[in-house]
Amino acid sequence: MINVSAMCRLLFLLVSIAFVSACSLLEVQDSGPDQPVDVSDIPDATPRVEALSPYGNPASYQQDGITYYVMSSAANYKARGIASWYGTKFHGERTSSGEPYDMYAMTAAHKTLPLPSYVKVTNVANGKQIVVKVNDRGPFKAGRIIDLSYAAAVKLGFHQHGTAEVEVESIVPAGTHRITGPSAVPEGKQMYVQVGAFSDASKANRLKTAIQQQVPWQVSVSKVKVRATMLYRVRVGPIETTDEANRLVDTLSMPALGTPRVVFE
Repeated sequence: MINVSAMCRLLFLLVSIAFVSACSLLEVQDSGPDQPVDVSDIPDATPRVEALSPYGNPASYQQDGITYYVMSSAANYKARGIASWYGTKFHGERTSSGEPYDMYAMTAAHKTLPLPSYVKVTNVANGKQIVVKVNDRGPFKAGRIIDLSYAAAVKLGFHQHGTAEVEVESIVPAGTHRITGPSAVPEGKQMYVQVGAFSDASKANRLKTAIQQQVPWQVSVSKVKVRATMLYRVRVGPIETTDEANRLVDTLSMPALGTPRVVFE
């Protein structure tokens, strides 16, 4: 059982551990494919309810000396500014959310919207509209508010110009970003709660020590390479019952850590 007063002390300790962004956040300057590609049959992203990504959602992060604060919800977001796009340089690489970047998919990068989010983007000059899934961080050049995939830029009609003035408006399906836990452990698997992933091993180990003092399960730190960055994952378990795992996820859900999640291995 989880001791309530002990977990309150744990949460205080967790807040004191600064979160370092899991992914390398870089301004992208690259190109499209060598030959023009027909994107007319590529459908817009379809908004759907998804849990927050375990990566890319710290309470805040720094890039080029600027601190960005990640929004807790995309609800009622609307902005007007300059859009850019990125293509071949990061095609197939991991995005900040952990998904591979596909320049032929309808996706985008945003500095502060929660990952994932869905937005409608309108090209102010020609009125063309698209819907994209936000699954990455950026752009980090002054004045730009969104970085679109190559396909998205083509559909908006500005891929040959590099940038365009756009309006961005969020689309938030009911239930978005709720934490939904599993109801059963798959056969042959063990269940863990992944609390967070850090690029700084010392922070991961401090978090491990803080949690280990308050919970009855083993807490471990394991390494995984994401893009060119080594991350240190903090996991609790194995945990026997889904009720205990889901309660632990609820207890540890806080902006400083992103979104804990139940994993099976």
